Amino acid sequence: MCQQTVCLLQAVVERAGVATVSISLLREVAQVIKPPRALFAPFPMGYPLGAPDDAGLQHRVIAAALALLERNDVPILEEFKG
Repeated sequence: MCQQTVCLLQAVVERAGVATVSISLLREVAQVIKPPRALFAPFPMGYPLGAPDDAGLQHRVIAAALALLERNDVPILEEFKG
């Protein structure tokens, strides 16, 4: 599913009162589309949670994304720092 579609779905779900978050691999696209809450992950395309078989890194990415759900100062585009 392309990032634009995900952002559009996020907007619809947010209007229904449910907080959303996405993980983006394309900062430039997220900056233009402005999803409510997005975590920019500086990983190669196809690896939004980082390297395969690195459960520690993958858990940190997910935790960083979920932490954005606590924020209401949308739109948010935060960079994953590791």
